[in-house]
Amino acid sequence: MNSALHTSALTSLPLLARGKVRDNYAVGDDRILMVASDRISAFDVIMGEPIPGKGVLLTQMALFWFDKLGPKGLNICPIHLTGEAPESVVSAEEVPQVVGRSMLVKRLKPIPVEAVVRGYLAGSGWKEYQDNQAVCGVKLPAGLKNASRLPEPIYTPAAKAAVGEHDENITFEQTVAMIGADLATRIRDISIQLYKAARDIAATKGIIIADTKFEFGLDADGTLVLMDEVLTPDSSRYWPAASYVEGANPPSYDKQFLRDWLETALVNGKPWDKTPPAPRLPREVIEKTAAKYEEAMTKLMA
Repeated sequence: MNSALHTSALTSLPLLARGKVRDNYAVGDDRILMVASDRISAFDVIMGEPIPGKGVLLTQMALFWFDKLGPKGLNICPIHLTGEAPESVVSAEEVPQVVGRSMLVKRLKPIPVEAVVRGYLAGSGWKEYQDNQAVCGVKLPAGLKNASRLPEPIYTPAAKAAVGEHDENITFEQTVAMIGADLATRIRDISIQLYKAARDIAATKGIIIADTKFEFGLDADGTLVLMDEVLTPDSSRYWPAASYVEGANPPSYDKQFLRDWLETALVNGKPWDKTPPAPRLPREVIEKTAAKYEEAMTKLMA
């Protein structure tokens, strides 16, 4: 496993932006080098300590799914990978910063919608269901429990927020108002198709993908393209099928372990209020979180 990379420091390419996890660099005016650091965020706050090897795991899992769902696999929709080696666009001394944890991708016009698909009732969806028997305006049957599998996957989009701010759940009708009916409908339908395909593939590996989010952009020709990361434990809720029980929070392969720890963490003797700075992560939390991510990749690629 690579040593921890909290922040990349490439000088051969201009930095475009640093996100919660990825550092994006311009490669000419038509491509972007995305470097996945080992940073981890929870409750939209970036932790002060990295999770060693996390960026490599995220990148390898994303590449696995792009291969399965993109043109080389099920060909559900175009993807943003160029097929070129990330190492080819940086200087020789910078290669160790990008190897295994980078993607060289097409530069797209991002669509400001998080395309969230839920196949199970969990997290904020479960809380909302208890209040009004709906999630993001989507009515659901009565009698569902925590972690219940939904009769059919539902699409519950969110408006993308700036770094450090919370994404805002919105209705499908609001996405129509934002980006037009045709584009909103295509994103919804493709997202559900992607989720169903990934859910079925993961099921053969003993993994439940409870929910996930996708991001899309438009190329110069107006083609809708799947972009950013896809179906990683950072953007999805991964559960081990063997220990799944309806009515209880299943143990997970994602960062739920970290979230649970943060819910009980103290800052200056008081419960953390989920604003920066984050509590300092103990070594055992860092190691357990790293192990969760590694187990997910190991099972998925077995």
